[in-house]
Amino acid sequence: MQLIKNLKWRYATKKYDTSKKVSSEDLELVKEAIQLSATSYGLQLFKVLIIEDQIIREKLKPASWGQSQITDASHLLVFCGYNDVTDNDVETYINLKALSQDVEVASLKGTSDFMKMKMKEKSAEEKQTWTAKQTYIALSNALNACAELELDSTPMEGFDPESYSEILGLKEKGLNASVVLAIGYRSEEDDTQNAKKIRKPLEAIFEQI
Repeated sequence: MQLIKNLKWRYATKKYDTSKKVSSEDLELVKEAIQLSATSYGLQLFKVLIIEDQIIREKLKPASWGQSQITDASHLLVFCGYNDVTDNDVETYINLKALSQDVEVASLKGTSDFMKMKMKEKSAEEKQTWTAKQTYIALSNALNACAELELDSTPMEGFDPESYSEILGLKEKGLNASVVLAIGYRSEEDDTQNAKKIRKPLEAIFEQI
């Protein structure tokens, strides 16, 4: 299974080679893997900001505990969940579903009404938590895609969401940063690449009932 081999190869890269850049072709494949991620109801209530601007990344670094990956990696992906979920979000999905599957929008009214009802049952805080969870599914797909392409990656939660929101203007976009992914190529000076991967044994993780 190639996936297992890929996952054994990858690690959370600590130091990147600033001279190497991810090709536009590989970046498009990572984007497509994110696009194809499973999401609750298929709504895809997230947006991924791809930060290449070095000035912006220098501003984000202090808000990220000073971690060098923020500025040194080839690309920085900021996964953001929607702050709110509205009827319009549901209708956008329903219209896309009707178009993609060549069915009448009217035939999906029951599905649309059910989804709108479930969204209204959630508090504002529950909606933010729910959409943030969706970004982690997309993050997982991105990590797997990077591993297959032999792109190094670093998933990062060590940042201040409020500072990110201010720097990137996320509130105006109705978004909230939940997790960050640096991608690029490891530096030869990154000693952690030679460290043995630490994982619990299978029997400590799985219980068959």
